[in-house]
Amino acid sequence: MSTMTFGGAINSGLRRAMESDPKVILMGEDIGKLGGVFRITDGLQKDFGTHRVMDTPLAESGIMGTAVGLAYRGYRPVVEIQFDGFIYPAFDQIVSQVARLHYRTLGRVSMPLTIRVPFGGGIGSPEHHSESPEAYFAHTPGLRVVTVSNPQDAFIMIQQAIACDDPVVFFEPKRRYHVKDEVDEGADLASSSMEQARVVRVGGDVTVVAYGPLVPTVCQAADAAADEGISLEVVDLRSLAPIDFPTLEDSVRKTGRLVITHEAAESGGLGAEIAASITDRCFFNLEHAPVRVTGFDVPYPPSKLESHHLPDLDRILDGVDRALGRPNSRDQGFHS
Repeated sequence: MSTMTFGGAINSGLRRAMESDPKVILMGEDIGKLGGVFRITDGLQKDFGTHRVMDTPLAESGIMGTAVGLAYRGYRPVVEIQFDGFIYPAFDQIVSQVARLHYRTLGRVSMPLTIRVPFGGGIGSPEHHSESPEAYFAHTPGLRVVTVSNPQDAFIMIQQAIACDDPVVFFEPKRRYHVKDEVDEGADLASSSMEQARVVRVGGDVTVVAYGPLVPTVCQAADAAADEGISLEVVDLRSLAPIDFPTLEDSVRKTGRLVITHEAAESGGLGAEIAASITDRCFFNLEHAPVRVTGFDVPYPPSKLESHHLPDLDRILDGVDRALGRPNSRDQGFHS
C-alpha cells in the first residue's frame, strides 16, 4: 500500500497503462513538459518521450479528431481536456463521431479512446473552469461515462477505462486532486468493474446516491445524521452511463427512501434520470418521492458565490429531512 494524492493516483495509473501497452499515448494542452495545469501527467513525457506524451495546439476539436484517427489505427489515445468548460468545441466530434463509429461500421471499428475531464467546482475558479457537463455525455448512446471519488478508484479505473474498447469519458473531481489516501498498486484490475456502483456506507433509513466530488461530503452528512439517530446508506455511483441500477434498487428496497445529489443543475441532470428510473423499478417500496439536492439552474456563479451554489452538508441533510417527512426548508417556502 502507498499513500498517494488523488492526482498522484491518476498519474500512477496512467504510467502503469503506458508501461503495459505501447499503443497507449497521451494528448492534451500543456500535458508534456508542464505536466498539465493540475500536474496530473507530471514526469510522463520525460519518461516516455514526446512521441507518447504530446502537447497539442489549443484546439479541442482538433485534438479529438486526431485521437479518432489514432484509435482507427489501433492506438489507445488518452485525451486530456484542460477544464470541463473547454470540452464544448469537441462536443460535435464526441457525440457525432466518437460515440457512433463502432455502430456506424457494424462493429468493425473500435474506439478505445479515453477522454479525461477535470470537472466540478470548489476551487474558486470562474465559469468554464467549474462546470459539471456529465449529463450531456451520459445522454449520448455509445459513450461510457465514469467518475471517481477516491485515489484507489482513480488508480484502478483510469487503467480500466484505457483498456476498454469503447470510448470512455472519465470525469475527475478537480477539488479532490490533493486529497491523500492509501492506494493498493497491486490490486487486480479484474477484481471490480468500473460499471458497478459501490455502497461505501451501510444504513437503513435513507439511501443517498452521489458521485465524484460529493461522495466525501455525503459521508460527512452521514456522520452528522448518525448523531441524530438517522442511518444513511451512501452509494457511490461511479458509472454514470451505464448506471448500475441493481445496486441502487437493492438499497432503496431496504431503506424505502432516496436522495440523489450532484453539483450539476437540477433540470435534466442525472438525478432526474435516477429518480424516474427508481420510481419505475421500486414504486411499491418507496415511502417518499425521491429527493434531489443539486446545483441551481443558473450559469455557474462567480467564485465568491459558489459555496452557496454547491450542495453541502447542510443542504444534503435538508434533503434527508424532506425524504423522511421532517421539517425542512421547503416547508418554509425556500428551495433546498
